[in-house]
Amino acid sequence: MISFRAAVATAVLSFALDAAALTAQGHVQTPHGSLATPCAQCHTPLGWKPARIAREFRHVPTRFPLEGAHARTPCTACHKSLDFKAVRATCAGCHTDVHRGELGADCVTCHTPRSFIDRAAMVRAHQATRFPLTGSHAVLDCTSCHAPTHQGHLQFVNRSTQCESCHRAEALAAKEPDHTAAGFTRQCESCHSPTTWARARFDHAKTSFRLTGAHTRATCQACHGDRVYAGKSTTCVGCHQTDYDRAADPPHRAASFPTTCATCHSTGTWRGATFDHDGPYFPIYSGAHRGKWTSCSTCHTNSASYATFTCLSCHRQAETDGHHREVNGYRYESQACYTCHRNGRSP
Repeated sequence: MISFRAAVATAVLSFALDAAALTAQGHVQTPHGSLATPCAQCHTPLGWKPARIAREFRHVPTRFPLEGAHARTPCTACHKSLDFKAVRATCAGCHTDVHRGELGADCVTCHTPRSFIDRAAMVRAHQATRFPLTGSHAVLDCTSCHAPTHQGHLQFVNRSTQCESCHRAEALAAKEPDHTAAGFTRQCESCHSPTTWARARFDHAKTSFRLTGAHTRATCQACHGDRVYAGKSTTCVGCHQTDYDRAADPPHRAASFPTTCATCHSTGTWRGATFDHDGPYFPIYSGAHRGKWTSCSTCHTNSASYATFTCLSCHRQAETDGHHREVNGYRYESQACYTCHRNGRSP
């Protein structure tokens, strides 16, 4: 009786001889059409099925080499029939064009054999379009912007590059500030960046009110708490009316001070105002009176009128009388003092 091992060896030898004979005869008719690959590269004498691909098998390297994911794909995924030559070597031969022809037939522009959804290749291809992907856009799924549409509608080409085309819902929902009520421009990039939609930065320098000093650190709500943006007053008192009303030394409202705040105040700080008293009025920041007073009320005792002043709270009569014994028309009276001593010095 022939052993099982011997029977297998005989069958293998017989199969090899038959395969060699078929190869020697040249082209033979097989279920695979014009395929000339020796049967032994896929079939074994132990069983015609399942087919087992030999290591030395090469998938038509000049027509369609198996690379990346294709090397791991079962034969029947592409070869639906036994006539292997019937399969086209183009991507569309196996892959349904979900782009409906919008992007042409050259799939390798965006896709690679490694993976049909290889994002790296897609992003590189997108950089050559009217909308290069930067920031958060570079990591989004394609359908975030290219939402599926009905047949006959474009999903990929001729899409708007305006932010609002994708971010309209965010613009309408924005309340701090309310973009719609304020009539904000739809040029979202004026304030937002592609990195993050939050933490918007508005370039106030492009408006009629450039931010300087403490204004650069103020929140939008500090000035636009009324949600008025377009046509907002650029006068100081437009925001600082309360500060003007509460000012007590000197009392601005009682003294009918002008509301041209910049005359005394700077944008650096509301406090520490400096009034040009030396030039048009009387030198108190220089000369003999420098450091001799502590507040406006030292000389201006009538808070309702700063045209009223006194010299007598500091210059006692005994002292001034002694210095003016030989001065004709001398009077111990503040207006008389100013008449002769406009510069704070002896005439």
